[in-house]
Amino acid sequence: MDKELARRAGAGDREAFRTLIERHYGFIHATAWKWTGNKADAEDAAQDVCIRLASAISQFRGDAAFRTWLYALVLNTVRDQARKRARDAKRDRQADWPVEDDGTDDERLEALWQATLGLSPRQRDAVLLVYSEGLDHAEAGKILGCGESTIAWHLHAARKRLRALFGMNAA
Repeated sequence: MDKELARRAGAGDREAFRTLIERHYGFIHATAWKWTGNKADAEDAAQDVCIRLASAISQFRGDAAFRTWLYALVLNTVRDQARKRARDAKRDRQADWPVEDDGTDDERLEALWQATLGLSPRQRDAVLLVYSEGLDHAEAGKILGCGESTIAWHLHAARKRLRALFGMNAA
């Protein structure tokens, strides 16, 4: 049904486009929130995705599931916003604040979340797709435009980096 709606929306059917937005806005917002880590950035990203979707929908070929294609659009939007924020932060010379760990589970999870967001974009995306979204390596590879072995490599590198950050043995 989504493929047909996307085809119609790409041909200019406003009702089909509205239906797609209504059906997938929750998914768009939730995905953006997972990648950005905060509500305000997620809301900005979700709005940007909807705007980008209006012009990008005509490019949907139907080779993959609509949600897979949409996932890639959300990730690209979040990445673009993150690059802009990084440029702005550098320009404004804002420093990152350290996450202190006094041993509570919530604080450890927050430290892990912040560390994950600090990984390279490909490592972070692989970690979030596989561990947060529960996708297998093949699905994650489709979304990120790479093979399963590349996803496995990004996960390995991410685990190694996170272990080093938290002072754990690389066993």
